Amino acid sequence: MLGAAVVLAGAVAVHHAPPRARCGPGFITDATRCNLPPFACPSRFLPGPAGCLPLEHRVRIPAGRALLGPSDWEAEGLVAPHLLFTAPFDLDAFEVTESSWSLGRIASARAASAMTWDEADQFCKSRLGRLPTDDEWTAAAIAGHSQPVRYPWGDTGAVCRRGAWGLQRGPCAWGADGPDTVGAHADGDSTLGLHDMAGNVAEWVSTPGIARGGSWQSRLATELRTWSRLEVSRSSRDPRVGVRCAYDVAP
Repeated sequence: MLGAAVVLAGAVAVHHAPPRARCGPGFITDATRCNLPPFACPSRFLPGPAGCLPLEHRVRIPAGRALLGPSDWEAEGLVAPHLLFTAPFDLDAFEVTESSWSLGRIASARAASAMTWDEADQFCKSRLGRLPTDDEWTAAAIAGHSQPVRYPWGDTGAVCRRGAWGLQRGPCAWGADGPDTVGAHADGDSTLGLHDMAGNVAEWVSTPGIARGGSWQSRLATELRTWSRLEVSRSSRDPRVGVRCAYDVAP
């Protein structure tokens, strides 16, 4: 059984982090991003002709039930109380990369972004998948926890090593102009092994105009909460927004 998705009050104050503190083992840190090394690939990445790329795989999200609703002033007016029930489904472990989005024409393990909702929807269908529903995204973010959690990794703080956030104007970096390499913040992986569910790119869900999960531009830890939503036009090419595909499984 999934724990209820609730939040606790207060944004986490994070000072500018030393570059070395932001990236996981095996990554090379520059002023704004976590880069892949030219030769030895980090864990969960495979070498290719043009460099390291993530090992694409899916995570099974078990059936779950949770009573969702606001637990404090932060969520008031933002979280409508309702019973969440989801059947089992699969979800991409990584956000879609620029390499996957371009069908290999771009050799980049950074998260793809700035696609419209319709483009994201069609992309997932081309992979025999679909966009996750809003409830499925929430279920995936909180799955594996027996108690309510603030973030996909648990209740502990949204520090810079756990997600690609605050990269444009702090608190984790300054001057970034786009998303980070996927999977570069393993300390923030969800219990089931989903990467970047908080930060990097907010992810389109099946409700047009809604993206979940915070982004590389997020300056407040509250934007990374499991209940937080980003509302944008379905036709916008917002650099904060990317995609992760879901897949139905046989009963």
